[in-house]
Amino acid sequence: MSVPPVARGAFGAAACDGAANRYPEFLPRRLRSLIAEHDGVAEDQVIVGAGATGVIMQVLHAVTSPGDSMVMASPTFDGYPIFAQMARLRTITVPLDAHGHHDLDAMAEAGSRARVVAVCRPHNPTGTIEPAAEIERMLTRLPEDTVVLLDEAYVEFLTAEQRIDGPGLVARFGNVVVVRTFSKAYGLAGLRIGYGFCAPDLGGQLWQMQLPFGIGLSAQVAVAASYEAESQLRQRIRMIAAERRYLQTRLRALGVYSTDGQANFLYLPGGTIPWPEVFEGTGLQVRHYGDGGVRITVGSRPSTRAVLKAVTAAA
Repeated sequence: MSVPPVARGAFGAAACDGAANRYPEFLPRRLRSLIAEHDGVAEDQVIVGAGATGVIMQVLHAVTSPGDSMVMASPTFDGYPIFAQMARLRTITVPLDAHGHHDLDAMAEAGSRARVVAVCRPHNPTGTIEPAAEIERMLTRLPEDTVVLLDEAYVEFLTAEQRIDGPGLVARFGNVVVVRTFSKAYGLAGLRIGYGFCAPDLGGQLWQMQLPFGIGLSAQVAVAASYEAESQLRQRIRMIAAERRYLQTRLRALGVYSTDGQANFLYLPGGTIPWPEVFEGTGLQVRHYGDGGVRITVGSRPSTRAVLKAVTAAA
């Protein structure tokens, strides 16, 4: 997604105002305060990192030791196996079901002997979401010292009814870290701004891993401007959701199944159609997975037509 005009203008003004030659805060306290106020949590519950990936690595460095185990779905966000390897963790993977949903019972079972459990909601790459009650049921089955990364990188694409009450969740479960980013819906991927929030006790532990001078001045300006431009954000999200539903409907009319995605992409599971061959040379933004599935980013109507043209030729 592109940067909203208001945020783009503020970012440009910050760059032209001489901010580039000044050091940022030693620790990003002003950005932390801005995020805390927006999300309805206390400042001591918030950590900030270089994208959601930076936040996740802060958590792993703070709460794990080499040889500990980390539970994740399969397939999942490509970064998780890499993060585990960097932190020298053993990975326990739990396959998704045939419709791209988590097996939360199996994850809870595996998590009983793990240090960290990662759950994406919406899931990457399938876009599926698990009911809030099922997430909470899984949390009640995990040891209190097993840290749960609730990865909400795409949460802005969910309706109010689909969202979990993040502040309420971390108030009830002191081992949960809700991870979010400005890279997806807000369109600030190049600035690398992510954050997490959790219970104050865990937040204090994670804040000790905060990298000095790690967040630039432009990040604070861009976040503030993005918050002011949320009406534009909501409009763009409505447009993307409508295009996603259109693409899904047309694909199903062609007999092509996609998971019930709720983000800015659709996932076509592997099966009889060789997706790498279908999309090779089309120039479309697709990502292939080891199970043969493919994730398609939802864009403009011309890109949707290009997807349908490629699929129609192969179906």
